[in-house]
Amino acid sequence: QVQLVESGGGLVQPGGSLRLSCAASGVTFSNYAMSWYRQAPGKERESVARISATGGRTDYADSVKGRFTISRDNAKSTVILQMNSLKPEDTAVYYCYARSITYPPVDSWGQGTQVTVSS
Repeated sequence: QVQLVESGGGLVQPGGSLRLSCAASGVTFSNYAMSWYRQAPGKERESVARISATGGRTDYADSVKGRFTISRDNAKSTVILQMNSLKPEDTAVYYCYARSITYPPVDSWGQGTQVTVSS
């Protein structure tokens, strides 16, 4: 099973930037599509961004399009979420999620990292 460890969260002012990183281990990373989800207090977990196993396709929630960029380095088994122009409504715990492209599919969640956008 893939182990995921997120890092890079913290406190940032509105308009600022943060870079989240998720390091995977224990599996062939290039067999996994990767995603970032977030969950704000009192709200359901929502998808933020997704990247295909090869990195050739990305998808974003409408709320973050043009501000967030997801990327991956299969040689380093790492997925990055670059977050720019942050807003207070981006405050949440951000989770890394991996789902295999092989059959049967297996998936795994990271432990989460807190992002707080406040002045």
